Amino acid sequence: MDKVNRGMEKLKRLMAEWALADDGEVFIVGNSLLQPVMSEGRQAMLKVPLNNEERRGFRLLEYWNGKAAVNVYRYNSDALLMERVRGERSLKRLVLSGEEDEANGIICEVVEQLHANECPFLSDLVPLRVWFRSLYPAAAREGGFFARGLAVAQELLVAPGDPVALHGDIHYDNILDGGTRGWLVIDPKGLAGERGFDYANIFCNPDLTVAGSPGRLSKQVRLVAVFAGIEVRRLLCWIIAWAALSASWMLEDGVDPVLPLTVGELAERELGSATE
Repeated sequence: MDKVNRGMEKLKRLMAEWALADDGEVFIVGNSLLQPVMSEGRQAMLKVPLNNEERRGFRLLEYWNGKAAVNVYRYNSDALLMERVRGERSLKRLVLSGEEDEANGIICEVVEQLHANECPFLSDLVPLRVWFRSLYPAAAREGGFFARGLAVAQELLVAPGDPVALHGDIHYDNILDGGTRGWLVIDPKGLAGERGFDYANIFCNPDLTVAGSPGRLSKQVRLVAVFAGIEVRRLLCWIIAWAALSASWMLEDGVDPVLPLTVGELAERELGSATE
């Protein structure tokens, strides 16, 4: 609650300093406060992060300059003022209505556009080897899938492909309908590493019912591999590594990691079938 109160104080201060007008209720998503505002006659969103991780992607989002990403109007260490996206379509709704092939095709097109940008400050982003540090204590403590996932991650990180600027948290709710501007990402984590990492989280979304349904991973991993131009086995390895990392974070937060564990074990079985 202290973080939220401090965040609210920053939000009120920035509303005045940046000459923003209230245009909706403040709400919390993840580790950020979000306030719909009007800025110089534009509908915008003021984001005030509640932890350092949420700040890391600000510079990268600005660098993408509205190409497959929301426009950044202003930012500093305390907040981000960005374009407010108001399109009516939803990738999650596409998936839940049985149009997952289309939704994943859209995701792959967007991610490809992001990765095509040669980021001049790649060395300032968080390397994947650092991102995966949370998995080490979970693997030592829990063993099982966590240990196997760590082993897979280590193999991937020892011999990575050419690094790109990674979004780091690609899923259906982080790509929004920008109307005539197309589909636009929000909330990058600001990572650097092999591009295959950015496709792994698709498979742990949108929920356990979809992600754990029979045949879903087997079909979609091949579809995404074609869309993204990635070897199926390599993509399966990234799914296993990501699922183990995600599960380790859930344990830290006291949340049941059933979803990533289910997906990770499905990917392990699929990988076994692919190598037979």
